[in-house]
Amino acid sequence: MTKADLIETLATEQEMSRRQVGEIVDMFLDEIKTALKKGDKVALTPFGSFVVRQRRKREGRNPKTGETITIAARKVPAFQAGKALKDAVSGSSGGRSGKGGRRR
Repeated sequence: MTKADLIETLATEQEMSRRQVGEIVDMFLDEIKTALKKGDKVALTPFGSFVVRQRRKREGRNPKTGETITIAARKVPAFQAGKALKDAVSGSSGGRSGKGGRRR
């Protein structure tokens, strides 16, 4: 699903114009972006959370030349799916599947 598909679906379901829904979706995404820029976590219970993770500086290789390069430390956005979303995608009813026991 694309952003345009989402806007179209919401506009149809809510009997609003695509322009109005598009503005709301853009405001929603801008708020998430602003919060992440500040380093805040955005929790959309039970859907999931957007967080900012810190990547350490590391060594890498240029694939063309094989030369070692330093990849700078940086912050990256990440999404952590909530339990309800995980269950919906996997098709489970919330219980653990399998024969019990611990995960390894």
